[in-house]
Amino acid sequence: MVNPSAVPGLTRRVGVAAVAGVAGGIVMGMPMAMMGMLPMIGGLVGSDSAVTGGIVHMVISAIIGAIYGLAIGGPAATYANGWWMGLAYGVIWWVLGPLLIMPGMMGMGPQFGMALSGPMLLSLVAHMMYGVVTGLAYPFLLARAR
Repeated sequence: MVNPSAVPGLTRRVGVAAVAGVAGGIVMGMPMAMMGMLPMIGGLVGSDSAVTGGIVHMVISAIIGAIYGLAIGGPAATYANGWWMGLAYGVIWWVLGPLLIMPGMMGMGPQFGMALSGPMLLSLVAHMMYGVVTGLAYPFLLARAR
């Protein structure tokens, strides 16, 4: 159980969570790069460059990390809660990102029919990795930011 008086301020939580999100994004980005997905991410900003895709991915990772700190930063401030809250958060962003938001930005509709395809299941695993790493990095970094 988290002691509410020990939970840091919102600004600190959001900043630390953004950095934790970058850590998660680095781990998630490795299989994405190996699967050749970074140029597709670059397509969100009109580029087919893997480097641009990597930069876009890291910016998105930091933003999603900051949202993690804003939304559940207090309860997620322990390792015991961080890993499973991060895992659940990663699954939520798998639904939101590659199944809803990204297809919408690319002029397609929701991709729920593709959710059980091989590439989408690999994406699910990558998002779960992002969530667990972000969820564990968050309390680690938070303890050092006090």
